[in-house]
Amino acid sequence: MKKLISLLSLAALASCTNATSVNVSTSTIDNAVFPTPHTSEASPLISTHSSQSQIALETAVVTKKNTHALTTKLRGRHGVASWYGAEFHGKKTATGELFDMYAMTAAHNTLPIPSYAQITNIANHRTVIVRVNDRGPFYDHRILDLSYSAAKQLGMASTGTSEVMIQTIEPEQALLQLQKQNQPVYLQVGSFNDKKRAQALQKSISKHELPDVKIAASSHKGATLYKVQLPIDASHNASELSNKLAKLGITETQFVTETH
Repeated sequence: MKKLISLLSLAALASCTNATSVNVSTSTIDNAVFPTPHTSEASPLISTHSSQSQIALETAVVTKKNTHALTTKLRGRHGVASWYGAEFHGKKTATGELFDMYAMTAAHNTLPIPSYAQITNIANHRTVIVRVNDRGPFYDHRILDLSYSAAKQLGMASTGTSEVMIQTIEPEQALLQLQKQNQPVYLQVGSFNDKKRAQALQKSISKHELPDVKIAASSHKGATLYKVQLPIDASHNASELSNKLAKLGITETQFVTETH
């Protein structure tokens, strides 16, 4: 009976994460124009669906079957990209998620959301992978709005705009490319405004045979988010970890890759 109550409590805690889930930097935003150069969690967020026996990256089937013509047409498309940051940080995107200026995301008017794209700065040949999760830009001469982190890594944060090439990629490709980067990877299972709720979820997960759970705090204008994360040691154990969490009632998880 005690075990059942524990699992039900864990599931209830996990279900609360959906309403407040957001991934933001561990840095505090100090400036509305050019924020601190530290970029944490500056890689695309790859969602997982733990109820399946393997990691099912979101919209992979939809992208392949229903939007093949669109994504093929946009491969290699050139145009002017701009970026948006602190003014929109924490506001809802077209997917319903909260915009995180420190995450590697982008806004596009016609690409499927969510989907993934490789962006190349024509001027310096720098390349990043972004998750398209918003609509925009709303200017005729621009084809893409990048998050601050994406713009910074492309070397265009100071200039404001740059000519880029957009190459759409499947979610599987995005994950594989991220795994090749020697950076810490975490499975984020929840995000809370209340530290005690984050600690309660951390404590509940810690009772089971799972990797050590950490809480990463991020602040914005005096408000702090507490993100509950589990480390992923290698890509081959991601499915196993997701399945174990699913048995505890935690199915809405996403990978977070950090850079410093």
